[in-house]
Amino acid sequence: MSSLIPHFIHGRNVSGDSQRASDVFNPATGLVTGRVPLASKADVESAIASAQAAFPAWAATTPLNRARVLFKYKELLEKHADEIALAITLEHGKVFSDAKGELTRGLEVVEFACGIPHLQKGEHSMNVGTGVDSYSEYAPLGVVAGITPFNFPCMVPMWMFPIAIACGNTFVLKPSERDPTPTLILARLLKEAGLPDGVFNVVHGDKEAVDVLLDDPRVQAVSFVGSTPIAEYIYARGSAAGKRVQALGGAKNHMLIMPDADMDQAANALLGAGYGSAGERCMAISVAVLVGDVADKIVPKLAERAKALKVKNGMELDAEMGPIVTKEARDRIEGYIALGVEEGAKLVVDGRGFKVPGFESGFFTGGTLFDHVTPSMRIYKEEIFGPVLACVRVPGFADAVQLINDHEYGNGVALFTSDGGVAREFARLIQVGMVGINVPVPVPVSYYSFGGWKASLFGDTHMYGPEGINFYTQAKVVTSRWPDPSTSTIDLGFPETR
Repeated sequence: MSSLIPHFIHGRNVSGDSQRASDVFNPATGLVTGRVPLASKADVESAIASAQAAFPAWAATTPLNRARVLFKYKELLEKHADEIALAITLEHGKVFSDAKGELTRGLEVVEFACGIPHLQKGEHSMNVGTGVDSYSEYAPLGVVAGITPFNFPCMVPMWMFPIAIACGNTFVLKPSERDPTPTLILARLLKEAGLPDGVFNVVHGDKEAVDVLLDDPRVQAVSFVGSTPIAEYIYARGSAAGKRVQALGGAKNHMLIMPDADMDQAANALLGAGYGSAGERCMAISVAVLVGDVADKIVPKLAERAKALKVKNGMELDAEMGPIVTKEARDRIEGYIALGVEEGAKLVVDGRGFKVPGFESGFFTGGTLFDHVTPSMRIYKEEIFGPVLACVRVPGFADAVQLINDHEYGNGVALFTSDGGVAREFARLIQVGMVGINVPVPVPVSYYSFGGWKASLFGDTHMYGPEGINFYTQAKVVTSRWPDPSTSTIDLGFPETR
């Protein structure tokens, strides 16, 4: 019988009172490894109540002491890195080295949040008027929530909660029910680091749990990463309930390759960005935009490399690509491949039906490569979220920029060239939130901020970095004067600075 994966509420594991649960699979074997409860309204309200009760004391904790908890947390995350990466691989499927890389990028945000005593400083001005001083401060919001996707069960939550709790908020996390165990390890280590009970809570669930977080007036802000339709729903419902909402949606990331680029370097970058983590990344490159005669040079290189990909159980040391997270996701991806053939794209490498010896029941598919894809095709327009790379041929640089700017998504983009002038013009003209120049996956470092444009983002702020601080705090300006009581008079005029 599969073991039950608990919620984490007020510093302890709880099973909750819901009668509903969902299977958790090892994608490499196709076997059920656990059951995760799908939280009831009461379960979620219990987590919110715990966070609300913990908020006053945590908000009153000095920024320095909050930072000390995070410093200890960083130490524990590094100590338990292999345990966390193993949990990611066993439930998500990505290769072990990629799982460790995910944790490392999350750790960078923890490191950033450790600087909260400096990052949360306000400003002070003397004599803004005669005998009048002003200063600003940044106050926490209260209870905040995160709703996170399956593809990065540690990194994406760590874009949110380290900064939120460093700023003095308390947090309720609703991770993906497909790979819930890694977030429970994060919660356990936070408690071990000295975080007070109730400051960080984890509830598993589906739409029922999400709607409680969006509707409950005790939740002041919601952060989300996932598909565009759900991001739009989260933003609309949360905003209607008076909350701050940042909702990151889908992507269709392009890589533009100019004729002067190093073709071997560009091909290697495309393979890594397109097929890494089986393409289940919001920053994966899924479209190669090939200028002039680039396609004739690079498509054969891509085909050779795609066929040679080592697709295996993610725990194999030489594995380059693991399985898809679920059978349903695998079948949906392979359905898109069939659609591409129907639409008239040239199928150069077909990853369908891929079997790994000894893991025949696993959710595997191989790397797929299309050429002669056009903007009217659904495999170009829609997010496939799998190891499917589409090559689009364009005559020139201006055509390529227009093609990319015309797409509804604006998450990430890359350019490969040896011409600095072209690179500068590309960065200026392109209507995308994160831009790489000879960098295939331009995820910003922790002291910048992560976010796209257009249908890839709903809300006004990006995640982590300086914009994360702004999202999880509210500004307050204090204007003060200490006059001599003997000179006090009644003044009904509008206050002026004199």
